[in-house]
Amino acid sequence: MRSLYQRLSTFNTNAVNGLLTAMRDEARAVVDQCRFDEAVTETRIAFMRYVGQGHEIPVPLPARTLSAADVPAIHAAYEQEYAKFFDRAVPGSDVEVMSYAVVLATATQDVKPSPPISTFTDAKAARSQMVRDTSTGATVPWAVHDRASMSAGMRVPGPAIISEDETSTLVTPGWHAFINSLGYIEMIQENT
Repeated sequence: MRSLYQRLSTFNTNAVNGLLTAMRDEARAVVDQCRFDEAVTETRIAFMRYVGQGHEIPVPLPARTLSAADVPAIHAAYEQEYAKFFDRAVPGSDVEVMSYAVVLATATQDVKPSPPISTFTDAKAARSQMVRDTSTGATVPWAVHDRASMSAGMRVPGPAIISEDETSTLVTPGWHAFINSLGYIEMIQENT
């Protein structure tokens, strides 16, 4: 994101194109380091407002070199976006562009939802540990489960700890956790 003040009535396409190209090139240098030959999409946005207003509205711009012929379409796009927030446009008012954003991203693969787990088995605790309940002040034993030994469909009722090398997941009373078909921990509040 970069600032470059412009009014649509005196829009300098050379200055704007130079800025957007530099921003795209800077972003592309970063994205190219980790895109692994994936296609890249480019989105350009102008943050615009009527002259003197205090809040800008993001307006999509075409991801190409702009010409003077594009200015009326940019103005129309601004008024279309403005109408989403406010009742009507302000005829006769000039529009100012405060800043620009360029976003480059690799295309994402469609994600298939994980198949639901239809049967659960209760996971066996590796040990227990005394834990102070911060809501009651009581110290009670919580089951401790070894995350590495858990597989899809294993369920852990709270209170319990699912222990990993990097972190621990606390399953508080009134909740249960299970390992979904992708191997992730899902937490569900009971009676919901």
